[in-house]
Amino acid sequence: MSDALLGLVFVLGAALSLAASWLLVTRLERLGARLALTEALLGLLAALAADTPEITAAASAVAQQHHRIGAGVVLGSNVFNLAALLGLAAVVAGRIGLHRRVIELGGAVALWICAASLAVVTGACPPPWGLVAVLAVLGPYVVMLGVRRERLCRLRLPAAWTRWLLAAIHEEELELQVAIHPRRGHLRDAAAAACALAVVLGASIAMERTAAKLGARHAVPEILVGALVLAAVTSLPNAVAAIYLAARGRGAATLSTALNSNALNVLFGLLIVTTIAGLGPVAGSTTFVAASYAGLTALALVFAYAGHGLRRAEGVAIIAAYLGFAAVLVASTS
Repeated sequence: MSDALLGLVFVLGAALSLAASWLLVTRLERLGARLALTEALLGLLAALAADTPEITAAASAVAQQHHRIGAGVVLGSNVFNLAALLGLAAVVAGRIGLHRRVIELGGAVALWICAASLAVVTGACPPPWGLVAVLAVLGPYVVMLGVRRERLCRLRLPAAWTRWLLAAIHEEELELQVAIHPRRGHLRDAAAAACALAVVLGASIAMERTAAKLGARHAVPEILVGALVLAAVTSLPNAVAAIYLAARGRGAATLSTALNSNALNVLFGLLIVTTIAGLGPVAGSTTFVAASYAGLTALALVFAYAGHGLRRAEGVAIIAAYLGFAAVLVASTS
């Protein structure tokens, strides 16, 4: 197959994946509304649907023994998400206002997941252990987002913890109620979601396969194919949604989209995949991408906490950090 034809398949796969993933998000939100899920869980469900291209591309790469592409897609997508979902959104909106409790709750989970992914990628702990470590924190976090306020009070946590958690979840849901307002879904929405999922899976696999072939044909390192090319393309649905939310002043929803998307990428696209199929040899370039993901997450959270949100200047700094990451990665592999 010629380069032109491979390029055409990649572009068509990207277009189909983006369109179908957007349809998948909207239909799953409607189905979630029919199930009476909380706004926080609806946001998490939407993030998972939007992450389908990254997760599928990573799984496809690992199945073909392209381990660096697989890890690169997931971790590179997370670095790109921070630049686009938080950095670019802050530049476009001028300022993303955030409650400190929301930053503390989401940030603690995000940093734990960063540490677990870095430990797995460097070989410090095997993927199953990393998976258990992430589930030990992400599981209770999802449960807290899903329970109603009265049920959270029945968990018999210390009174101060309960008050703090109720306040943090309430502050996040205040914005998510406005940002996510789907109508109740029906059977046709379930059918549309199933069709959209099939299209996303097929298009994402086509993207990964053609990108891998083009990269191998032109001696482009696998980590660049995964961490820069596929990572950026597969993250576009989340980026568009985050910019839209930031422009409407929905700061907590924007932060939730970024951090939850990254957490789900690591869980499904890295830890579950590598637990089943293996991690492959430890590579310095993959470690650099994982470390960049952790470092940029910490930088964004420090900026957000110090300024009760992200202003345009901090957004520019986050984007500059991403560009520096990309430049170092290209230089180190050339």
